Amino acid sequence: MAVSNKKIQLSGLARKLVLDGILDEATAGQAFQSALKEKTPFVSYLVENKLAPANKIALSAAKEFGVPLLDINAIEIDPEITKLVKESLVKKHHALPIFKRGKRMFIAVSDPTNLMALDEIKFAVGMGTDAVLVEEDKLQKAIDKALDEADTSLGDMADDDLDDLNDLDIAEERTDGGIEESDIDDAPVVRFVNKVLLDAIKKGASDLHFEPYEKYYRVRLRIDGVLEEVAKPPLALSQKMAARIKVMSRLDVSERRVPQDGRIKLKISKNKAIDLRVSTCPTLYGEKAVMRILNSDAASLQIDQLGYEEFQKKIFLENLMKPYGMFLVTGPTGSGKTVSLYTGINLLNKIDVNISTAEDPVEINLAGVNQVQVDERTGMTFAKALKAFLRQDPDIILVGEIRDLETGSIAVKAAQTGHMVMSTLHTNDGPQTLTRLQDMGIQSFAVATSINIITAQRLCRRLHPDLKQIIDMPKEALLDEGFPQKWVDKGITVFAPVEGNSDCPSGYKGRTGIYQVLPITETMKRLIIEGANAVKLGDQAAKEGVWDIRLSGLKKVMDGVTSLAEVNRVTLE
Repeated sequence: MAVSNKKIQLSGLARKLVLDGILDEATAGQAFQSALKEKTPFVSYLVENKLAPANKIALSAAKEFGVPLLDINAIEIDPEITKLVKESLVKKHHALPIFKRGKRMFIAVSDPTNLMALDEIKFAVGMGTDAVLVEEDKLQKAIDKALDEADTSLGDMADDDLDDLNDLDIAEERTDGGIEESDIDDAPVVRFVNKVLLDAIKKGASDLHFEPYEKYYRVRLRIDGVLEEVAKPPLALSQKMAARIKVMSRLDVSERRVPQDGRIKLKISKNKAIDLRVSTCPTLYGEKAVMRILNSDAASLQIDQLGYEEFQKKIFLENLMKPYGMFLVTGPTGSGKTVSLYTGINLLNKIDVNISTAEDPVEINLAGVNQVQVDERTGMTFAKALKAFLRQDPDIILVGEIRDLETGSIAVKAAQTGHMVMSTLHTNDGPQTLTRLQDMGIQSFAVATSINIITAQRLCRRLHPDLKQIIDMPKEALLDEGFPQKWVDKGITVFAPVEGNSDCPSGYKGRTGIYQVLPITETMKRLIIEGANAVKLGDQAAKEGVWDIRLSGLKKVMDGVTSLAEVNRVTLE
């Protein structure tokens, strides 16, 4: 493509940036042309392409044009004000109404020469408009947040916004327990709940929280392990929201004094459905509801996707393929234990193998695996399911969790009599798992001879590959954080997230596992039988080359997969 050599006559903000030395004339001219061609605001183009820092552009513009400069992060924007201007106008002019005083509306802009924006908004709202200068990156975040809140508001949704959620499998329950039919079938409430569900699925959330408080109601999503507030519907709708969620979950709408558990099957297309596990709990100001999105894709993950180091993966697979013994996965709630177990089960699920699982709850259906739902109310406990499995000619048994002595004792006996037993515990690491089983009352000899391997794990957020920056850390600081001397001597580059991007505000996208893979060697068995505590067992594991979770996390930092701050968040207790 031929490039014109004709010199561009700069004016307005572009000329001021050149005069202030923020841009050279050639760059300013090329950026101005490119912004016109792409139909992008000039300042947005400069900041997005990192041609000039947003704060310097804002300071220069404020001095040149006499427009007040405002830190938009320091004020609370009234969503009712932003709703007065159509979304299309906000996007078109990159201008956000933030407050009004009398008959004048104040509009946040990053380019004060954009007079067309003020005129069009003035005509649309029927009141005078004044520009307030805001740094481009902060303005973009504010616009994204305002439009997102408007998108999940009760009043602005059209019915066709929810075409993707066209087949909710819900119960048609009615009650006279103080809730009218109109409360349950209130159309705006129905659309709002469906909209939040759809947004949660699109954003890859794992949990949704619907929470009533004394003076407000909020909805939060857990994305990559971190809760984020996404909406604040009116508090007056608290009871209707709870009723709607309970109807969808086939729960007793009239019962509001005790916790309830249910499920929702959400068909989002002809060939795809998503299951949600629902829990309600009465709180001081109403019923809180939490939905867990059960991701069936987790069942088909390959081991290479989980984040094991190569030597850890080798130990994992060697012990997974043993014909008998215990394979334990440990970690706190939300650390990915179920995904690790399902990955192992998928590798073992062959036509010549009989696999039975006892789970509470059964989160993901696995073809070819006999899955049993544990339910304490009916007497179907882990221990009772285990006893039944042993009469069913099993090869592999998965117990969702070892919670008590009876379950642990049966699991140990099954492992000692020629069965592969897989299970989880809620402990911090491998050595603590060994002592926890003994504290339950299982004999040290039985622990030592039945367990093949313990995998302790955490989940940490991955840095977005295009949104990470190098941070300088002296060698002494790296050593203080726990990096081995030999790693530091070779040189370590530490990355941190670049926050504020509209597509990925946190700078993180997705998660990876960090692991302690602890095989039970002969030396470890001897120490267990001798009654060694968790500290001694941990020291011996380190001597045998076993990485603890902290060291595995630091390796991910060194590889540029995650940040040091993220590893500290999930490993420092």
